[in-house]
Amino acid sequence: MTPLLELADVVRVYGSPPVTALAGVNLSVAEGEFVAVVGASGSGKSTLLNIIGTLDRPTSGTLSIDGVDTGGLSDADLSALRARRLGFVFQQFHLREGTTARDNVADGLLYTGMPRRERLARALRALERVGLGHRVTHLPHQLSGGERQRVAIARAVVGDPPLLLADEPTGNLDSRSGEGVVQLLHDLNAAGTTIIVITHDAGLAARLPRRVAISDGCVVSDSSLEGTS
Repeated sequence: MTPLLELADVVRVYGSPPVTALAGVNLSVAEGEFVAVVGASGSGKSTLLNIIGTLDRPTSGTLSIDGVDTGGLSDADLSALRARRLGFVFQQFHLREGTTARDNVADGLLYTGMPRRERLARALRALERVGLGHRVTHLPHQLSGGERQRVAIARAVVGDPPLLLADEPTGNLDSRSGEGVVQLLHDLNAAGTTIIVITHDAGLAARLPRRVAISDGCVVSDSSLEGTS
């Protein structure tokens, strides 16, 4: 079976003098997996997320999504790939102030060419899916941190992408709200979404089925290769 995501000998070098952020990363993720990528600040986690999300290109090596080598794709093709195949959740929420929860979620479909009425209908269903069907007309400042992150997750999954990338999704939340977000991610995974969580939280990583540790731009351990779950 072709992996949903595969990185082969991925290197990313920045600047002059050159700084190596990723040093030959190999990683394969199958459809339906729930993976934590864990490491300290400066380990290369954010660079890895940007490469996986096609927001940055490797200096060398290859990234394949659904068997397609992204190295040969134009910027426009990569944008289309992100719109169809990837969802993003960030620590900072990135919601538009003065805009309702439903419109914020509908923004996730802006580049699909879908009519506004259909975007809003899908946004409502996505908010119901994350337990916020009763908050669709609320503005971001009227929502708790946990609710704002749920809106951000609804926006990320409104187009039913097969792969969800979450960067420190509980980093700005209290423990109770964070627990709710983690449970929501488990529910989304159980429904078929492949999820990669980038985190420095070893406790969160330990609760996920697969854990990949990165240090100094290298994968130093992978529970799927160690026979653990």
